[in-house]
Amino acid sequence: MKLVLPVALQDQISREAKAAYPRECCGLIEGVEDGGGFRATLLHPARNLAAAADRFDLDPADHIAALKAARARGHALIGCYHSHPDGDSVPSRADQSGAAQANFIWLIAATDGAQCRVAGFVYRSPDFAELALCASVGADLVTSSLNVRN
Repeated sequence: MKLVLPVALQDQISREAKAAYPRECCGLIEGVEDGGGFRATLLHPARNLAAAADRFDLDPADHIAALKAARARGHALIGCYHSHPDGDSVPSRADQSGAAQANFIWLIAATDGAQCRVAGFVYRSPDFAELALCASVGADLVTSSLNVRN
């Protein structure tokens, strides 16, 4: 399975992860199903209500607002993104215990505050499967990889 993720959205996740460092950033991914995969169209940054710096808890009000906005455009919330400060761009134990929705995309941005590496996964109970991220600029597909670095 793949996710077409515009370069501008990759850059946005990287900026948010670096800005939130040493805490986790988080948000939701708006998009559509696209020929056996997904296409991200917009990101909805969310407030992180988690008390611990190495956890994320999306603000329910931000989640509802993102859901309404996506539906108004005929889209869906196809996934979430968050950062792992000083960590790896792989699902953590906390991510695994918090995942519930099948075929929901998880983008994880590992950052040290200066560099950022984004990887994609799709939740398939009881675990995650790695997701191919395909970068696009406008309507053009420019690169395909499992990990994107900024």
